[in-house]
Amino acid sequence: MKTLFHSLIAVVLTLIPVSAQNLLDNKTRDLLHEALSGELAKEHVLQITRHHRIQGSRGFRNAAQYVLQQLRSFGYSEKESLIESFQSDGRVSYQTWQSPSGWDIERGELRMLEPYEERIVGYPEIAMSVITYSNAGDATAELVWVGSGTGDEDYKGKDVAGKFVLATGYGGSVHRLAVLKYGAKAVVCYLDDDRAKEYPDMLQYTGMWPKAEELDRVTFGFNLTNRQGTKLRGLLESGKKVVMRGQVQGVGLESYFMDVVVLRIPGSEKPEEELVFSAHLDHPKESANDNASGSGALLDIARALKELVDAGRLPRPKRSLRFLWVPEFFGTMAYIDAHPEMVGVERGGKFLANMNMDMVGENTELLHSKLVLTRTPPSIPSVVNDVVRNMAHMVDGMDIRTPRGSLSEFNYRVTEYQGGSDHMMFNDLKIPGIMFFHDPDYTHHTSEDTPDKVDPVELERCQIIATGTMIYLANLDASQALDVTYLTAAASAGRLGEAGRRAQQTLALSSNAAHAWAEAQNILNQGLAVEQRSVASVLHFNVADGIRRTVAMVQRQLAQQHESLTQSLGLLAASRGVRGGRPQPLDPKPDTRVPARLTRGPLSSDVPFNALPPEALMWYNTEGAKLNGMHRWEIVNMMDGRRSVSEIRDFVSAYYGTVDTDLVARYVEDLIKAGVARWK
Repeated sequence: MKTLFHSLIAVVLTLIPVSAQNLLDNKTRDLLHEALSGELAKEHVLQITRHHRIQGSRGFRNAAQYVLQQLRSFGYSEKESLIESFQSDGRVSYQTWQSPSGWDIERGELRMLEPYEERIVGYPEIAMSVITYSNAGDATAELVWVGSGTGDEDYKGKDVAGKFVLATGYGGSVHRLAVLKYGAKAVVCYLDDDRAKEYPDMLQYTGMWPKAEELDRVTFGFNLTNRQGTKLRGLLESGKKVVMRGQVQGVGLESYFMDVVVLRIPGSEKPEEELVFSAHLDHPKESANDNASGSGALLDIARALKELVDAGRLPRPKRSLRFLWVPEFFGTMAYIDAHPEMVGVERGGKFLANMNMDMVGENTELLHSKLVLTRTPPSIPSVVNDVVRNMAHMVDGMDIRTPRGSLSEFNYRVTEYQGGSDHMMFNDLKIPGIMFFHDPDYTHHTSEDTPDKVDPVELERCQIIATGTMIYLANLDASQALDVTYLTAAASAGRLGEAGRRAQQTLALSSNAAHAWAEAQNILNQGLAVEQRSVASVLHFNVADGIRRTVAMVQRQLAQQHESLTQSLGLLAASRGVRGGRPQPLDPKPDTRVPARLTRGPLSSDVPFNALPPEALMWYNTEGAKLNGMHRWEIVNMMDGRRSVSEIRDFVSAYYGTVDTDLVARYVEDLIKAGVARWK
């Protein structure tokens, strides 16, 4: 054991750079620090928050026009900066994503008439008060309390037909049952979780999100604060009759458009190769951190790059930079659908990286939050992860202050992949995408997400990390590529060592040592393959012969580390009484069928479930269906027409917890039934 341990340490040490220097040179770092302005970014945040910018709405179009006008004022031409529009009527779909309906309202009001008259809430003064995608209407009716209102059991023994429903569930889910199934006139929802009780005058942003077949039956609804909802509930529970009048005026649901603002800065040497900045522009009026902050940050990055390049202070990037201000998920999917060339190197494309800026300006002193930088998923290993981590480390050493900013210390984490924003779209296309966001955030999707909680200092920190990463990768020369190779090599050695630790725990803690040995070895094998790919991804940016040789050398060293860990695992297996010298096969009868996807972009959340009969759908809620969200995400990512079901199972089990081959096969079969995949 001592020999193996020393061998492992020797391998790891050969991969660690002599010094932990910043990748970005000091001159470029200082230029970005000088040119990027969190203060100017916040000015854009203030302007954007004045628009009620729901996907597919006229308010969103107004916000998109503001972004475009700013780009033109910076000096970008009509060819460089433009808007691409996509139909959004609640019926047309882009791949598996049904577009939201267009939406426009002018006024809304909820008033209590009995037991006494009181105006409860109104639009537009509180934009989130009307549940988004409500239709126009005017109704007077009695109010009925239904609890959460999101399950059929909430309506048992209650007559809600023709009445208003008071509930604590998500507005669209309550409406789908109360109005569409049980005949209520409208819904009134209030936030009733722990944060709402701490902030009782905060209301939640919710939406109807009607399906195509529901569009003609949508009525309307209101969001209330916890204080208001609790008061109405108290009146009802005291036995009083409560009568409400609700009015929503305007067009309501309509056929309209989703606008995507596009800026493209052509590269000086390799314009066909691109790196993409993205930020979603949508959300209700206010909604400052989410995501006026990301949209404002991108505007200021675009300004700063234009000024620096035009002044000759910064060379034009060798690769092209593309900026996208999108309606989250739906608009991004529509844009991707219209641009089949937008794929990563592994799929034969020339898109190399994505920085997705979502909630990047939080005042961490006020919200007690931290910046989170998410890595790409294991199915898309990339040096981009380690470059971003190095840029964050660089910013951590900078003294970034602004006259109106906070005095907070920089607090950030680099975490494993998670979804929840538009980086999902890029990662699905094999374009390594990093999400910038802040967590925890009690204001998320509430009326408390206001501009006063946006910090120019935090905006500038995030801008420097993202811009430094993209400029560095856009210009990566052979010397820099060598540096990145060793940076990623050191990180890969650490991650492979952590895989060894997980493998050891898997074997040590299992009651079935023989089977656990096989699963533990699978963790090691998958870890080696991923980390070797991670190091090799530097070749997407520079293919000089010296880089190729270095990559091959590092891959051999990782293989040596893997061999040492494997031997150590074998000794542990022997100590637990397992004989035979090698682990048993993971699956004596592997499923060799090879699935292939038929869609671009990630699957919408209702696939394949919207295509399954009730009895098949119920299976996913049983104890036997142990596939979590990340299992499903990576299963789809791995369905490339080359890997078998068993090979996919081995990969997702290594990273997200062991699952049976039959479960993976069942999910793949359901995807095929839904028409989004086929057997190759």
